[in-house]
Amino acid sequence: MVPITAQLVAGERPLQSLPPELASYQPQVYRIHPGDTILVTVWDHPELTTPAGNQQQAVTNGRMVQPDGSFFYPYAGKFKAAGMTIEELRSTLSSKLAQYLREPKVDVNVVGYGSRVALQGAFEDTTPQEVTTVPLTLAQAIGKARIDAEQADLSGLVLTRDNRNYKLDLDALNRNGDVAPDIYLKPGDHIFLPFNDRKEVYVIGEVLRPQAINFKTTDMSLTQALGRTGGLNPVTSKGSAVYVIRGIDEMKRTPATVYHLDAKSPVAFTLADRFSLQPGDVVWVGPAGVTRWNRFLSQLLPLSGLISNAAAAEYNIGRPD
Repeated sequence: MVPITAQLVAGERPLQSLPPELASYQPQVYRIHPGDTILVTVWDHPELTTPAGNQQQAVTNGRMVQPDGSFFYPYAGKFKAAGMTIEELRSTLSSKLAQYLREPKVDVNVVGYGSRVALQGAFEDTTPQEVTTVPLTLAQAIGKARIDAEQADLSGLVLTRDNRNYKLDLDALNRNGDVAPDIYLKPGDHIFLPFNDRKEVYVIGEVLRPQAINFKTTDMSLTQALGRTGGLNPVTSKGSAVYVIRGIDEMKRTPATVYHLDAKSPVAFTLADRFSLQPGDVVWVGPAGVTRWNRFLSQLLPLSGLISNAAAAEYNIGRPD
């Protein structure tokens, strides 16, 4: 039994900090990726620039970089383009076409992008998003995907990059008026936002509406949990008997810890507001003495009625007619 005191809740909640490798990453100049569609413009040579015709969309006249990174263009032949910058690709094409054309004027644009960021979990739109010549941030990707506010666990986002998982607490990063710093995404990044269906606390006993409560933020205070259940029952609850039972799911290995709050104390509301619950916690509010007595009577009265009826029946049997 651990009493909930000012000393227990005195420690400030730890602040979320970004891993240095995420915070320091800055996207470099865009490099060609497999799956990109390249539109090459050779001025004064429409047969090379728009072989599908001027009425077609640019992507129709473009040429795709193959999965192995190779790229084919008439007269320039097939060569490896993946990893080149747009300027490097333009210079390479100009050099190759110069063997057949006099001082070719070449322009290069990416009109379709093969590099993607994958999204999964509690988003309204999990369509993969393109990484283009304009750097893409985590906040922009999340904004476009739209978080499912009712079902998302904002404290459990996972960014997977280069086979490494980074857990990011969006709630903690944007607390107290702070705004999370920009995190630039790389092609191949994977964003997963878990659902909060398994992130529950259970409030039972002498409260107005006992229930399991989901929460989508970093934590939930004891005050918030009791508030969502309507608070302590003013008739049946015992204010000095508020308990938080933690570690029930691991009782086979280690004993559960029971925290006690004397809610009759004036400072109890401050303590409860600073006491953070964890998923799986059970909050139990005990009954008042009169409630226990009333329950005893409610169980006793039916029994006393049976005894009285039996005694009356026995009396009537023994009476002469």
